[in-house]
Amino acid sequence: MKSRGRVIVLHFVGQMPLAGIAWQAMHYVLGLERLGYEAWYIEDGGANPYDPRRNSVVMDCEYNVDYVRRMMEAYGLGDRWAYWDAINDVYHGLSRERVRALYRDSDALLNLCGATRLREEHMQCPVRIMVDTDPVYEQIKYAKADPAARAYLDAHTHFYTYGENIGAEDCPVPLSGVAWRPTRPPVIPDLWPHDPRQPEAFTTIATWENKGKNIAFDGAEYTWSKHVNFVRFLDVPQRVAAPFTMAVLTPNDAVTREIAANGWRVIDPRPTSSSMTAYAEFIAGSRGEFTVAKDIYVRPNSGWFSDRSACYLAAGRPVVTMRTGFSKFYPAGTGLFEFSTMDEVLAAFAAIDSDYARHSRAAREIAGEYFATDRVVSRLMNESGV
Repeated sequence: MKSRGRVIVLHFVGQMPLAGIAWQAMHYVLGLERLGYEAWYIEDGGANPYDPRRNSVVMDCEYNVDYVRRMMEAYGLGDRWAYWDAINDVYHGLSRERVRALYRDSDALLNLCGATRLREEHMQCPVRIMVDTDPVYEQIKYAKADPAARAYLDAHTHFYTYGENIGAEDCPVPLSGVAWRPTRPPVIPDLWPHDPRQPEAFTTIATWENKGKNIAFDGAEYTWSKHVNFVRFLDVPQRVAAPFTMAVLTPNDAVTREIAANGWRVIDPRPTSSSMTAYAEFIAGSRGEFTVAKDIYVRPNSGWFSDRSACYLAAGRPVVTMRTGFSKFYPAGTGLFEFSTMDEVLAAFAAIDSDYARHSRAAREIAGEYFATDRVVSRLMNESGV
């Protein structure tokens, strides 16, 4: 069958070799393949690699390159990737020359998470799609006329954001003339087979403290770190008759003790993130997800939704998550619940407990109807003219 076109996915799995990030990339790569495109994974952003085993940025990228290689080979795409080791200026996978040729010969590149600051070689690709998975921050930087932020975004031809409510009257985030279009995290439901068991523990996988992207606009200060909202609901395990597990790296033992004192079982997330299979097994072995969202997504009513939560839904695991405005675009109340108050949290868990099988089915139906790649990625590509 003739390909519908050649598309490059730019991302940062090698820089941050964690399974959640790998799944994020592969839902696009495999989604494009299933739609009939020829998909390639390229990582040439140049950032120094992180080694989760050491919890540190490192100079040696061997572990990182191997993670990307295994990710692509697992789906029969072992010849369709490249990783640029900027420290030593060495390309792994595809050669430098082959990567440059791909930019010239491809129909589109998809800059997932805005992982790459586009350079001259990227500009040879005629359609350059920005997929903003972390809304609000870049929009505000652009509105402040930050020259670097404007050059970074202006290098693209099409603009998509997980902030589906951006541009609406009830969302104060400025557009500044950029033609942002809504999108959402895609999943491939058949890669998340439903386990009919009813596990006991609700879980989440989290980064406790995020730094570097707090931002102010129009008299409001928006906080990037997730823990700010987690502390407001940290005692949920003491109020719900179910076990709760948080896979998280904390900044110190005092924080770990505080989380545990509120009834959470705290585990090291690195074994779970060591492979895509382990990550999927962790989610499949969960009763559902309980999590919060970052302040920067919540208070502006951005409409953001988590790609990790979409994976829980695809696995038939109900999700209880913080209200960001997403329920304007897909249903909440059965299988998927939103909250702003503790009463809403407790009502969600009571509903799930009353008929778990129904909410499990509904979670999977929501994933198929609203997040499946044949809908999400197809729309993105069609609207971009590819």
